[in-house]
Amino acid sequence: MKHILAIAAISLMALTATAQHSKDWAQLHKYAGPNIELNNHKNNGKRVVLLGNSITENWVSKHPDFFKNTGYIGRGISGQTSYQFLVRFREDVVDLKPKVVVINVGTNDIAENTGPYFEDRTMGNIMSMVEIAKANKINVILTSVLPCKKMYWSGATGVADKIASLNKRIAEYAKKNKIPYVDYYSAMVEGDERALNHNYTEDGVHPNPAGYDVMEPLLQTAVRKYVK
Repeated sequence: MKHILAIAAISLMALTATAQHSKDWAQLHKYAGPNIELNNHKNNGKRVVLLGNSITENWVSKHPDFFKNTGYIGRGISGQTSYQFLVRFREDVVDLKPKVVVINVGTNDIAENTGPYFEDRTMGNIMSMVEIAKANKINVILTSVLPCKKMYWSGATGVADKIASLNKRIAEYAKKNKIPYVDYYSAMVEGDERALNHNYTEDGVHPNPAGYDVMEPLLQTAVRKYVK
C-alpha cells in the first residue's frame, strides 16, 4: 500500500508540475534552476547574456565551445516573441546582473506565434527591454533579425518585407540611442527573395554551424566594446 501511495504521490507531483508549466506562458521555469546555480557563483563583472529565441537556443547546442570559450550565457527559448522576452526579462537578464545583454528578437513576432504582428508593438517591447536594462546599468547590444523568405510553420505573408522594415527600425533606434547594432542580416541574406543564404541554413530560418560561424565574430566585435 505504501508503495502504491508513493507512486500516486509522485504521479500527482508530475501532473501538478506539468499543469503549472502549461500556464507558464513566458516559460520562466526553463532557466530557473540554471539562474540560481549561476548566481551561486561569483560574478566577475563580465557576464554577457544572449536573450533570444530558437536561433539563440540552438546556438548553445550546436556551438557549445563558443559559449564555453567566451563565457557567454545563452537564454534562448524556441518559439518566443518579444512579448514573452519582456515578461521574463527580469528573471533571465536583470537578476543575473550581466555587464551586457544581447537582444535578438523579431522572427517569431513576424511569424505571429503569439498573435497578429504589429511592428510598432514589437519595437515598443524592444524599447522597454532597453529601458529596463539601462535602469539596471546593463549595457545593451541590439541585433538584426536574420533574413528569411518563408517561415515553414507559419502562414505569415510578406515575411521578407517585414524583416527588412523591422531591421531598419531597430538599426535607426540603436543609432539614435548610441547602442551597438549587430547586422547579421547583411552578412547572411541571399538573392532577390532575401532568403537566408542556403549555405548557412537547412530549413531557411535557423542557422546551421556555418551560419553561426558567420555570426560569432560579428557579435564578439560588438561585445568587446564593453567586455575586454
